[in-house]
Amino acid sequence: MELRLKTEIDNRTLAISTGKLAKQANGAVVVQYGETMILVTAVAAEEIKEDIDFLPLTVEYQEKGYAAGRIPGNYFRREVGRPTEKETLTSRIIDRPIRPLFPKDYKYETQVIASVLSVDRDNDPDILAVIGASAALELSDIPFNGPIACIRVGRIDGKLKINPVQKEIERSDINLIVAGSRDSIVMVEGGGRFVKEAEMLDAIFFAHEQMQPIIDLQERLKEARGLEKRSIPRSETDERLVREVEDIAALSLTDALLIPEKIRRREALKAVKNEVMLKLGESYLDRKKEVSAIIQDLERKIVRNLALKEGKRIDGRGFTDIRPITAEVGLLPRTHGSGLFTRGETQALGIVTLGSPGDEQRIETLEGDIFKPFMLHYNFPPYSVREVRRPGGPGRREIGHGALAARAIQYVLPDCEAFSYTIRIVSEILESNGSSSMATVCASSLALMDAGVPISGAVAGIAMGLIKEGEDVIILSDILGDEDHMGDMDFKVAGTREGITAVQMDIKIDGITKDIMGKALEQAREGRHFILDKMAKTIDRPRKELSPYAPKIISLQIKPEKIRDLIGPGGKVIRSIQLETDTRIDVDEAGTVKITATNEEMANKAFHMIEDIIQEVEIGGIYEGTVRKIMDFGAFVEIFPGTDGLIHISQLDFKRVRKVSDILREGDKVKVKVLEINRDGKISLSRKAAMIEEKKRNKL
Repeated sequence: MELRLKTEIDNRTLAISTGKLAKQANGAVVVQYGETMILVTAVAAEEIKEDIDFLPLTVEYQEKGYAAGRIPGNYFRREVGRPTEKETLTSRIIDRPIRPLFPKDYKYETQVIASVLSVDRDNDPDILAVIGASAALELSDIPFNGPIACIRVGRIDGKLKINPVQKEIERSDINLIVAGSRDSIVMVEGGGRFVKEAEMLDAIFFAHEQMQPIIDLQERLKEARGLEKRSIPRSETDERLVREVEDIAALSLTDALLIPEKIRRREALKAVKNEVMLKLGESYLDRKKEVSAIIQDLERKIVRNLALKEGKRIDGRGFTDIRPITAEVGLLPRTHGSGLFTRGETQALGIVTLGSPGDEQRIETLEGDIFKPFMLHYNFPPYSVREVRRPGGPGRREIGHGALAARAIQYVLPDCEAFSYTIRIVSEILESNGSSSMATVCASSLALMDAGVPISGAVAGIAMGLIKEGEDVIILSDILGDEDHMGDMDFKVAGTREGITAVQMDIKIDGITKDIMGKALEQAREGRHFILDKMAKTIDRPRKELSPYAPKIISLQIKPEKIRDLIGPGGKVIRSIQLETDTRIDVDEAGTVKITATNEEMANKAFHMIEDIIQEVEIGGIYEGTVRKIMDFGAFVEIFPGTDGLIHISQLDFKRVRKVSDILREGDKVKVKVLEINRDGKISLSRKAAMIEEKKRNKL
């Protein structure tokens, strides 16, 4: 029997129902907000997956065309192939807040699937998917330390607003997705237009306050229909073995962890593990995995104690210190712009490519097709972390990090009307030891300025960390990869000197107060300004000229009724211009024409050819045309491409003409005067009148 509970969020009804759809799943709910509905299911295997040291959780978000009454536009007319970028990013948004809430020893393979059933044009399904995932897990027998809720917060005309609709988002200078439990923030994803730290903090905690009714709703649902949670076999800790490992490894592990260089540190840690196994003896060979887990726990304990009790970081820096930074531009001579940013052992190479307006990306969405004139693609090759694996297409990491960097950069880009180019940035991660997404932001900013793109300001990013034990709290600037793994928070902040443009935060523990988060934001601001100062020493503003290898774009406006003449039958006219001038010509419905060429000469040639086509015939005007067809009664003359008129046989000469071919042949050039344009647009021409006009000019 269906159970449906609801609450009001921003004067709109949010409803969660269960018991009607997907009843064989361990947990299943339908979440509805407006006319957007999403089915979320949670299923866990019956058998424990032995011999794994990770949480066996997969999360999939799926959009189907039927939800918006659309048939997919591909050849197969069905959803096929890889998930879209939106599906991948939303899957990450669901995964990140729920993953830390599973018990430590949980080893049942688990899958959460969020399927969009209906979508309106106002309410995005992404936040509903997070709410649904939490509710489905709460109802199921799957152990889960929830519930959590999710809210989008915007700011319109200076006022914070919960779950703004699409039209409001377009006017909002803040766009954040915030997930949280009853007492804590667990995830933040989004950005804004140069938002001050205090304003961002207020928006995050405003969202947390507003999500409480959604927590209440899930608790009521669980009380009414929740299943008893399955028991989790607890791994027994061999305290004697723990003490033995600590006795053998503690000192050498501490020394290894304090080696600043990542590769040397990794090799030293491996040597410690080998030493432990050697000293434990052959009788422990079959317990190698258990010993490895004990060593990992010991590593975490040592790193945290070094910070909390001795004020030391792995690489010897102070808590607010940024790793050594170098920046270069113009490394690649034939690209349109390039920037190399190195921070410690993390290095990103940003490359800018400028294209024509027609190069923008078309994306099919449930709301319809959208076009992106700006793209940022992040690549993470295996050599960047000294690994050997087959390079493949972009995964969730690549898509997620690229989207974060793109969000950070987008607010400084020039308006499309002022800068007609399509912009593509590629970030190649050449080395990685923490925060390669923020290095991508810095490298991209350098490359844009090197390319001469008129951005409004440089952008930099920094990753912040946290170690908290009871009342002891340490905030770390510019965290290493190991500090990320062993810390309690990964907080990425990007922006300009004016304010924040992008944030991404994942919190692994409860109890992160507004005061702690405020200190982290302020420390991030100081770090960001330090990085911007370093970048400015290399290049502090965009170059005045674009790269000589960048395409040239010329724009002109034509009357909409002339678009047909420019395109020609079946595109014949526009294709012939492009072929002759080696250009690309894009025209929109309003008559804006943009010519993209490899050099200015060809662009100008195409411009003049288009002008010839769109120019309008004036009565009394003198034109030089080409004879296209000879008839018994006269000759048809093309006075410019797509426009022709008739010279009647009586208008060919002063003397009587018996045959048109006595005066003109097809292909001849001839000067004519326009005598008349009738209501049907037919043009009457005269060679005789043009000859009279020429005689008059000669006398003058």
